[in-house]
Order: sequence, then C-alpha cells, then structure tokens
Amino acid sequence: MMGRGGGLALVLSLWLAGVARAEAVPDRTVVLTFDDASASHAAYVAPLLKKFGFGATFFVCEFPPDFEDKSKYMSWEQIRGLSEMGFEIGSHTRTHTHVDKMKPPQFIAELEYIEQRCEALGIPRPKSFAFPAYVSTLAAVGVLREKGYVFARGGESRASDPVKDDALLIPSFSTSGTDPERVFPALRQARDGKIVVLTIHGVPDTAHPNVTTPPELFVRYLEFLRDEHFTVIALRDVARFFPPRE
Repeated sequence: MMGRGGGLALVLSLWLAGVARAEAVPDRTVVLTFDDASASHAAYVAPLLKKFGFGATFFVCEFPPDFEDKSKYMSWEQIRGLSEMGFEIGSHTRTHTHVDKMKPPQFIAELEYIEQRCEALGIPRPKSFAFPAYVSTLAAVGVLREKGYVFARGGESRASDPVKDDALLIPSFSTSGTDPERVFPALRQARDGKIVVLTIHGVPDTAHPNVTTPPELFVRYLEFLRDEHFTVIALRDVARFFPPRE
C-alpha cells in the first residue's frame, strides 16, 4: 500500500512528466473563435478565413425562436458546410443559457441537443465548449469533464498559459466594438509561452449589434496576423500545448 506522501509524489511526478511531454508554445500563436452561429459566419467570415489560410472554431447555439430568422443566424446546413471546410464546430449550449442558471441535468440536455444535431449531420462530436456570456461554474466544468469535453473557453481578457490554466477554463479577449487599440495589444501578448484566444461574434452581428465586429476592422486584424506571421488555429489545435493533468 502506498502512503500519503508516496501518493502525492506519484501525482507530482506524473504532472511533471505531462509538462515535459507538452510542446512549447511558439510565439505568435492565436486561436480564433466565433460565437452564436451568426449568419455572417457562413456568408462572410469562413470564405475570408480560407483565403487567409487560417483555422478557427465556431461555437454554435440556437436562440429560439429567433434562430429561424436566417438573416440573423446560420442554418444547420451552413454549419455543416463550415465543418466540411475544415473548421471546428464547438458547443455554446442549445439556447445560450448561462450555466449558473441551469442545474446539471438541464445543462447536460443542452449539450446533448447540440451533440445530436451534429451527429445527424455528420459533424464531428463537439469536444470544445464556450461558456455563454463567459459565465462558468465549477459544477459546469465537472459536467464538461464527465461528458468528455477537452476545452472550454471563457473570458477574463488575458492570454492563456497552458502550464497554469485548466483546459476547461481557457481565457480570451473580445473583438467586439470599434476600438482596434484594444485588440492589437492583446494580439501582441502571444509570446513567452502564452496563447491569445479571440472571441468574435458576428461580422457584422445583425442579431446582437452590441457585439458586432465591423467587417473593415476584422479584415485589418486578419491582415495583421498574416503580415506578422502569426499561426492562427482552432481551439482543438492547442491540445499539444496543454499537459495532461491529474
């Protein structure tokens, strides 16, 4: 039988081994994530990302009954199209309900709705999740872990450190608004082992204008990433940088 001290030593050695196995994060590594299944994601964003050769994760949900308005939201066929283009499809719950407003059974039902829609359309089962409105709870993190989710994105307006951050509580910066001087300094934090994750809503967002990223600014951000030789990836692609954890 292993004593308490021996058990702690084993856990520590396993954790250190995991850190050793994780790849170092190259400077200028950026993750693009897009929320809420905005119609502009299929019509404008995805073709532009393909032109630039960038990866991205699209976190999809439905806003009943407004989801039926296809001037505001993508159809599930368009979401499948994004997957077929090589982008990651992640879950943002079914109804964009904040996780602190749901008990675990309701949260599980919201997750499984998105999972089932993806399965029916041949979209890979989501392994990444975005907390609606950045609200997270320990109970929700536990549910995600039990359901097999690998990554979950929140807010906090800081870069992610894979050595210190829980992969189910990854921070991000928002691009919403018309102030590029808030976004460019954030991108420059992608150095010294840190990953910058951007949260982007519609480009533009006709359903929620308060979180619009203007198309002309969005193009400036992409041009900056290209010209400064950033590596631009989906959230699933950071797996090699996060060590296994007990």
